[in-house]
Amino acid sequence: MSETSPQSPETTDFDTMTRDIAEVPAVEVIVTVAVNLMSAAAVKLGLTEEGDEHKDLDEARKLVHALAGLLDASTTEISSFHAAPLRDGLKSLQLAFREASLVPDEPGKGPGEKYTGPVYG
Repeated sequence: MSETSPQSPETTDFDTMTRDIAEVPAVEVIVTVAVNLMSAAAVKLGLTEEGDEHKDLDEARKLVHALAGLLDASTTEISSFHAAPLRDGLKSLQLAFREASLVPDEPGKGPGEKYTGPVYG
């Protein structure tokens, strides 16, 4: 007879998590990840109520670049209904990055522009 210890609230129930994730459509996962990247980038760009408190352009560059890569890779997987507002948000973040930079990147060299092409205001 094997003893099993009761799960504490701190213990992760991986079976439940797996079941929950299995029920989520891929498009929803992609959009959720994109929105999280956008939110994190906005914070690192100083675009939140706290402003410059969390501003870190190096971190923002990485997040914007990752968002652009995700959107580029998932273009054929998500509908334009989902993709259009995400692309608009990405462009806004790229423009905010360009504005926040003391030494702006050359056109086409900014975060994510490898995937989107040069972004102009």
